[in-house]
Amino acid sequence: MRLPRPTIRALAATAVLGVTLTGCTGHARPAADADNPDAAVRVVTTTEILADLVRQVGGNRVQVDSIVPPGGDPHSYEPTPKDADAVSKADVTFTNHLLLEEHALIKTIDSNAREGTPNVSLAEASETYGANVIPLVENIGLDVIWLGLRVRGEGEDRGATRSSDVLLSATEVRGPGDLVAYLTESLGRPAIYFNSADGFTAHDTTSLPPAAHTHLNWAFTEPGVYKLTLEAKLKNPGGTPQPIGKGTFTFAVGVDPHTVAGPKDTILDDGHTDLTVNIDNGRMSAFTDLRTDGKEQEEIPPGDVVIDVPNRALDKVPSGEQFAFLGRPGAEIYQLPQAVLGKHVHGEIDPHLWQDVQNTKAYVQLIRDTLKKQDAKGAAAYDTNTRKYEGRLDSLDGYVRDRIAEIPADRRQLITTHDAFGYLADAYGMTVAGFVVPNPAQEPSAGDVEKLSRTIKNLGVPAVFMEPNLVQRATVLTQVAKDQHVKVCMLYGDAFDEHTRHYTDMMRHNADELLSCLGGGKQ
Repeated sequence: MRLPRPTIRALAATAVLGVTLTGCTGHARPAADADNPDAAVRVVTTTEILADLVRQVGGNRVQVDSIVPPGGDPHSYEPTPKDADAVSKADVTFTNHLLLEEHALIKTIDSNAREGTPNVSLAEASETYGANVIPLVENIGLDVIWLGLRVRGEGEDRGATRSSDVLLSATEVRGPGDLVAYLTESLGRPAIYFNSADGFTAHDTTSLPPAAHTHLNWAFTEPGVYKLTLEAKLKNPGGTPQPIGKGTFTFAVGVDPHTVAGPKDTILDDGHTDLTVNIDNGRMSAFTDLRTDGKEQEEIPPGDVVIDVPNRALDKVPSGEQFAFLGRPGAEIYQLPQAVLGKHVHGEIDPHLWQDVQNTKAYVQLIRDTLKKQDAKGAAAYDTNTRKYEGRLDSLDGYVRDRIAEIPADRRQLITTHDAFGYLADAYGMTVAGFVVPNPAQEPSAGDVEKLSRTIKNLGVPAVFMEPNLVQRATVLTQVAKDQHVKVCMLYGDAFDEHTRHYTDMMRHNADELLSCLGGGKQ
């Protein structure tokens, strides 16, 4: 569902100062630009892609640091004290945001940027420069409901900013067994959010940024009816948590939900639903697309829904000490899977705007105007550099369009490890046919492999695609590709690597790789 345009503009204005640093240590510091005695402006960006764009506009008048290092993933990078120090010395900071970056990284930027210096979220502000903003469409074909957690609204009347935290706590559960909500990270490590086995305490709390949602597994140890109460609080930078809302949700686990639901209740048994708090009005709800065939979502009060956890959701506790919190290995549990492996907190708008080259022009124009305000003496240079680079981007846009147009229409199907190519597909006439969705609670099952195999076979795709920085997540994809005798190719999504250091090179590679792997063309 597309966010209203005023909401996107409001998000762009939420850079704040004064948050306590929450980054951890242990990451190597990315290399900065060589000392530039002519630099008039010191710039910090979150990613190398943004740093490259700033260098193209700024030339020798800027010195640029990227916080996320080469090959790093902005979705998961945890900032260090050195990162905070770099931000504190910057004259300008650029983030992508729209929840692309890890929340701790955004908080580090906002809490350490010097007062009065520009702190710009490019994706959120670029719409005013003509960028095309599209919803993040997640169409995961599960045979049970896909259930997550969500925060809606901006919370302006409550003083919320993009650095705020919304705390969601499980405070009570009534039912015949234990309830556990947990997230399986990309390498299979579980992170427990709520676990009723030892009673709910303050530890049964998770946090999300405003306007975000996350995927979770929901496990139940016994069949029956469960009633889970969630409470939400808003914690603004430097403040104490403020109560927002409270709601109790009903689950029918291994029993007929119609025997639980009242005559006016909605049974949620398919599609995508999030247990949601709206920080504008304080209401809790089940935010679901069940009754609209995925076309849009609606809020249903907690007391008016029954969430179906059917017998086909029966699973077995996997072996390994890391899953001992679910019970003994091999024991039966009822589980709604999180669908997408790994921590995947995001909003309703796809943040990967740069995969459409025309959107990158909007980024470049916004960078130009920001640098001109900070360094008026360099205005002419910034204008000249931008005009030259826009010409290169127009040529690049034509190149990408022409290369993809050579791919037969029935082969323009993208199957990837990461849902990062919606803008590329939308701008250049492709279709995102699927991305990896293994069962997060255990090693990928035969059913998972069969589902992906069937998609590849039915579409007749000759290749699947992984990103260089996400190779570790591609086990299912590579196995299926091997079994189906299709190629595994590389597309750049969020990050550069040692082979590709510029945005224009990245997009040319992507266009060439798509043609070579899907259309049989020669690079």
